[in-house]
Amino acid sequence: MDRYKRIFVIVLDSLGIGAMPDSPEYGDTDVDTFGHIAQAAGPLLIPHLTRLGMLHLHPVEGIKPDQAPAGRYMRMAEASHSKDTMTGHWEMMGLKVEKPFRTFTEHGFPPELIQELERRCGKKVIGNRSESGTKILDELGEEEIRDGSMIVYTSADSVLQIAGNEETFDLENLYRCCEIARELTLKDEWKVGRVIARPYVGRKKGEFVRTSNRRDYALKPFGRTAMDALKDAGYDVIAVGKIHDIFSGEGITRSLHSDSSVHGMEQTCQICREDFRGLCFTNLVDFDALWGHRRNPDGYAREIEKFDAGLGKLMELLRQDDLVILTADHGNDPTYTGTDHTREYVPFIAWSPSMQEGGPLPDAQTFADIGATVADNFGLEMPEGTIGTSRLAELV
Repeated sequence: MDRYKRIFVIVLDSLGIGAMPDSPEYGDTDVDTFGHIAQAAGPLLIPHLTRLGMLHLHPVEGIKPDQAPAGRYMRMAEASHSKDTMTGHWEMMGLKVEKPFRTFTEHGFPPELIQELERRCGKKVIGNRSESGTKILDELGEEEIRDGSMIVYTSADSVLQIAGNEETFDLENLYRCCEIARELTLKDEWKVGRVIARPYVGRKKGEFVRTSNRRDYALKPFGRTAMDALKDAGYDVIAVGKIHDIFSGEGITRSLHSDSSVHGMEQTCQICREDFRGLCFTNLVDFDALWGHRRNPDGYAREIEKFDAGLGKLMELLRQDDLVILTADHGNDPTYTGTDHTREYVPFIAWSPSMQEGGPLPDAQTFADIGATVADNFGLEMPEGTIGTSRLAELV
């Protein structure tokens, strides 16, 4: 018998909890996403996270921790050699990425790639550099609309992003161009982890706003994951938010697109009202996309508070044989320099209405303990070549 009938894994995208020992090797010194947000924009109103043990895991000034936290909690270190979204999620489900994906941060994409992209898309490329998405829209959005060109840019991540105005570019044409870019960037010399469609609306500088019609075209995982094991055994694997894009649909039985992180929690609550057996895997991207990359600690703080309210609603809906696991995929300290992710520990906070007691667990050396725990709960072996250690026996 499965210990838990349903497991909800919720990723608070980029909510790191302090620098890993090797963070300086990634250009990150004294980074701490959660801690620095609390300092810059606190005190945070997070009663449900507090109840589950977040403040025991990471104390902050101005908020008293719960004397008897209900959840089990620990820090998780990333074993893979990266700090990007795709690597973090793949590792959660058992895959260790040994070689980081290609980045084109310093000089943009090579001329040969740009020329082929222009030829096949029928549009002139403008931009082609590493830049904040909002900044490059303000700079080039009017030109893109006027001349029918397309904005191509990257970041410190392994991504090629194409921004297009929904009114003048047309969404389907934007997606078509991204599919072409995905095909081109499968070549080893141009291989990036993700191609991202970045649609926006507005007609002039200062009014441009990116929409929720973003679409990610990720590489397929290089091996089978815990999700594949569940799906193959007949369990449900429900993806909420950009989980489907991150895994290219692999190991998923059903997926839901989210318009925002608040919407993602609403969808997760609705799924909780349904009857299924297996995993609900949710990504809440606004922490990262709206606030971390834009270096906005106040916006990030308010997003955490919105999540906490949604968490309270989910906790009311969870059944005795349900388990929720809260985590993150990397850091993105909004008080740090630049706009890149930050190399940090991430939280693991688990709770079930049937849990007898809360308290700390020994730190994990990989995010993959999540996937190993999920597989173990359903009596499944992790696929060959995966990593991770089940913590199921400790979640009672």
